[in-house]
Amino acid sequence: MGVHSLGYLRLETPDIEGWRRFGTDFLGLMPAEGPDPRSLYLRMDDFPARIAVSPGEQPGMTALGLEVLDARELDRLTARVEQTGIKVTAGTPAECEERRVTGFVRFSDPGGSPVELFYGTVLDHLPVRTPLVSRFVTGGMGLGHAIVSAEDTKTSVDFYIGALGFIERNTMKSPGGTTYFMGCNARHHTLGVTPHAGPGRLLHFMVEAATLDDVGLALDRAHAQEVPMMHSLGKHTNDHMVSFYVWSPENYAVEFGWNGLQVPEPVPVYEITEGAFWGHRFTPPPAPAN
Repeated sequence: MGVHSLGYLRLETPDIEGWRRFGTDFLGLMPAEGPDPRSLYLRMDDFPARIAVSPGEQPGMTALGLEVLDARELDRLTARVEQTGIKVTAGTPAECEERRVTGFVRFSDPGGSPVELFYGTVLDHLPVRTPLVSRFVTGGMGLGHAIVSAEDTKTSVDFYIGALGFIERNTMKSPGGTTYFMGCNARHHTLGVTPHAGPGRLLHFMVEAATLDDVGLALDRAHAQEVPMMHSLGKHTNDHMVSFYVWSPENYAVEFGWNGLQVPEPVPVYEITEGAFWGHRFTPPPAPAN
């Protein structure tokens, strides 16, 4: 059965206030209460917090949270991960309470990305309010997608497919190597593995809004708030999403998109030779502040 969806991201940043503005005023996520008053908890749907950001000296992803069906599936996947020689550690009751889940395990994937498999989201039933965005496209497809870096991409891809049940969707070659895109539900891709480096192991994540107007209004917010642009508005060749990218406070590539391709049944893998049908003109990240 395998992984069900991308459930959450846990990040650290030296600029928590910058992330607060970025997450709420630009992305339009709803701030939520959490156990650590220093941290930022952001909701986009009924899930308690899809993104949790804590203060840290260096930017980085501390957890790629992948949701599984239930306790029995968690046990089965844990055994498969351990069969690859990777050490798996169970989350403590206090850590489960912090994440608002019933149970989880943690490990590092072959590329070094910190992964958490979890089940049993604990819902508080407080209505989500995202007044800047009509609705985020989540549900069974989860938060969105994320791209992580690995020097040996093939080993990481084989792990995610063989141990965790992902399906390879497409590849794209570049001078730095091949990037692999994988799915685990109807969303075209939930996870990508690339040889390119990011701030830590996380290179990029995407949120999908329900309407094209949501994308246009987010573009206006980016301009008004001087959020640095990474890729101009464009349409991807693999998932056909209309989107634009900005640089987060720690220079993650953050994509805000609409109308991503859904693939309800497995289809043959393919290679793309261009990232966009149109648009997505690139702007380098801003220089670090002195």
